[in-house]
Amino acid sequence: MALRINDTAPDFTAQTTEGEIRFHEWMGDSYAIIFSHPRDFTPVCTTEFGVVAQLVPEFEKRNTKVLGVSVDSLDDHGKWKRDIEAVAGCPANFAMADDTSLTIARAYDMFPADAALPTENRTPAHTATVRSVFIIGPDKKVRLTMTYPMSVGRNFAEILRALDAVQATDGVPISTPANWNPGEDVIVALSLDDQQAEERFGKVTRTLPYLRYVAQPRKQTTSA
Repeated sequence: MALRINDTAPDFTAQTTEGEIRFHEWMGDSYAIIFSHPRDFTPVCTTEFGVVAQLVPEFEKRNTKVLGVSVDSLDDHGKWKRDIEAVAGCPANFAMADDTSLTIARAYDMFPADAALPTENRTPAHTATVRSVFIIGPDKKVRLTMTYPMSVGRNFAEILRALDAVQATDGVPISTPANWNPGEDVIVALSLDDQQAEERFGKVTRTLPYLRYVAQPRKQTTSA
């Protein structure tokens, strides 16, 4: 069965370009994004991983660790990393996991319905939709999933926006409307009446009885 929202993200041990990790332990109290692809040295994925390399500082600002997953070996990752950095114009400072065993791909159900997985001479087409995205919360629960076909490059600006929306709404009775961007108004949950919403969030703009907007709440921070 495919992973669903609020399922516990499967734990695993993997060799990565930053050493061996046990996924849940490696996450710690951070959010995490797993993004996968069918093979190293493929054109679309090289552009994608180049964008991830450029966005590492943005993920770090959001207390988020990113893990690239490939069905190729660490040795191949090391060689491919040079191509990624050439395309990105910056270091690829994120972990890339060796999943030659397909352990992670199977645990996260990344394969298409008609997948054929030969043990030898496997081509990118055999793992064509091992191109999935999982956003996972600090509690190790799956918050969001996306899966792309092999021919469609992922929009990492949207993935970053989705991460912002997940973090903005985690533990807060609000939702984000269509096309929302950070700093824009958010929707009040139906669990709050107008008075409760105003007491908690300030001014409420009532478009429909069930569609009420408030300014995006500031994140609560605690001092050490």
